[in-house]
Amino acid sequence: MTTPYVKKYTNDEELQQDVNTLSRQGVDKENIYVLSHDDDRTKRVADNAGANKIGMKEMDMQSAVGNFFNKKGDELRNKLIEVGLSDVEADNYEEEMDKGKVLMIVTETNNVDRLLSDNM
Repeated sequence: MTTPYVKKYTNDEELQQDVNTLSRQGVDKENIYVLSHDDDRTKRVADNAGANKIGMKEMDMQSAVGNFFNKKGDELRNKLIEVGLSDVEADNYEEEMDKGKVLMIVTETNNVDRLLSDNM
């Protein structure tokens, strides 16, 4: 599994624009995820952008069940690890979400930076 591309946002509309840009460039929206510390924000942004949330199908059963009993930070770190990030990366990104950032995570692609910069 290749390491997913992750970009941090403070502006939900920018994230939505980037999801649309990637989709127009041929990235399957099935490979684009949104994650934030606030479940309602995650759902709203993912729904508005046509992206996914990291859920049961992306996680193994043990992690998914364990998340019901975990604190929010642990749950978010587990989700990040399940999509291919290291423990250290997951910790760092979870801290960014603590500060109000929302993440766009793209799996199964290696050229996201180029696709996003080509659109500017």
